[in-house]
Amino acid sequence: MLIAKVIGTVVATRKNSNLIGNKFMIVETLDQMKDGHRRLVAVDQTGAGIGDLVLVALGSAARMEASALNASVDAAIVGIVDNPDEIYIRES
Repeated sequence: MLIAKVIGTVVATRKNSNLIGNKFMIVETLDQMKDGHRRLVAVDQTGAGIGDLVLVALGSAARMEASALNASVDAAIVGIVDNPDEIYIRES
């Protein structure tokens, strides 16, 4: 799971039928959370908005969260961070 900031939206009028009704957001992972990903498109069912810090699940966990087991979903927003100023990342 990653922490990322929502930086935009994607509109797709034609998509897999299992994804109809879902919102797509562009998220950018925090510098400390980068694991090869910088920007991703994530399915959102939490109501996140541009500027929000969010928790993003990847892989099969994302498909389960998005209720899209038969769709090609690699990233899903699974939560909105309540207190972004209180995120503590210990440097190794």
